[in-house]
Amino acid sequence: MTRHTLFAALFLLLAARFGMAASEQGYRTEGDCDGLPRTTLTVEKPYCVGLVAEHLGFVRGVTALGNDIFLTDMGGWGSRRGRLLRLSPGNPKPQVVLARLEGASTVLPAPGTTLYLALKGRIIQLNPYATDPATTVREIVTGLPDNGRHPLTVFTVTPDGSLFINVGSATNNCEGPDGTPPNPTAPCPETLESPPRGSILHVTPAAATIDARTLTPYARGLRNSMALAILPGGQLAAAVNARDAISLRDPALPDATLPHDTLVLVKKGQDYGWPYCFDLQRPSPDYPNADCRRTQPPALLLPAHAAPLGMLVYQGKKLAGLTGQLLIAYHGYRSNGHRLVAVRLTPQGRPDGTPRNIISDWGYLAGQHPQGAPVSVFELPDGSVLISEDHNGSLLRLSAPRPAP
Repeated sequence: MTRHTLFAALFLLLAARFGMAASEQGYRTEGDCDGLPRTTLTVEKPYCVGLVAEHLGFVRGVTALGNDIFLTDMGGWGSRRGRLLRLSPGNPKPQVVLARLEGASTVLPAPGTTLYLALKGRIIQLNPYATDPATTVREIVTGLPDNGRHPLTVFTVTPDGSLFINVGSATNNCEGPDGTPPNPTAPCPETLESPPRGSILHVTPAAATIDARTLTPYARGLRNSMALAILPGGQLAAAVNARDAISLRDPALPDATLPHDTLVLVKKGQDYGWPYCFDLQRPSPDYPNADCRRTQPPALLLPAHAAPLGMLVYQGKKLAGLTGQLLIAYHGYRSNGHRLVAVRLTPQGRPDGTPRNIISDWGYLAGQHPQGAPVSVFELPDGSVLISEDHNGSLLRLSAPRPAP
């Protein structure tokens, strides 16, 4: 049996396990999407979105090893109810690999048949196939910030096996504990922490645990780079979540449209401006005298409050027309969010043009589907793309319909 047919068998078993009735699920299904129940979501033709499973908890990360799919259920904010789950062919019920986790987020393949798993303040490695996976846990990185507005650990793995790690900001834009504006003549205190908030770290896993507090940041001035991807040329791309409520500092700046979230081509040693600058090197109203000419501009402005949380460079052939493009999951609850978009890349690896909708009109529609809450995207060996949703506890798959017999 090929890997493609094993995945198809897994999906069909999961669909049978979790049922099809709209009254029992958030998603109504009609017909077939490459072997899965087809949702009624609005999708760019000729693609379709199939329902893999629902009721999986507060699902964040998703990946695959061999024929198994692994997901993290964060269990909710500030809880120790997180789980690492495995979905396997022949066993439609999700298996709990690890439990009682805090801040379970990114999960990605590590060397051999092991996984890297992001938890609150650290990244671990484990063998999910061991008799007792908990006994195989090894700490890879510790000392990551675990407090403030953005406490989750998010990372991506490069082709050479190193990790890029997002260190999210502790605040919206360096305001005080009671919401008071920052001192415009002094550095933002959280940017002086070790590691600095609003930065990206670069580490190569080693036999000894790495303490993030000893690392020099790879790049700074990136408020919350929740979506990370490695471009074909090896450069890191980051989709960055910008601040909220900018109009509270300057009523002339509309919160509905500013600031833009950004797509950044990250270069080592560079500063991208947060919290002093926003958009295309504009001074923040909190720091009106900031010299933003010394910062690096983003490669592309994304819609305000889109909240990109997941991103990949699509390399398969199944989704014709998307090969070589960035797929970005917008998680935001405002009008610019809850969608999946594609961004073309030039041969030099730079974003080209306006993002186009692949999955859209993903607001709540009674009797049809909940409002989309996409978090992570992962390409399977057959070229289909898994999409996890935290608010809906769902796992979806973007694919193409099978040809008619």
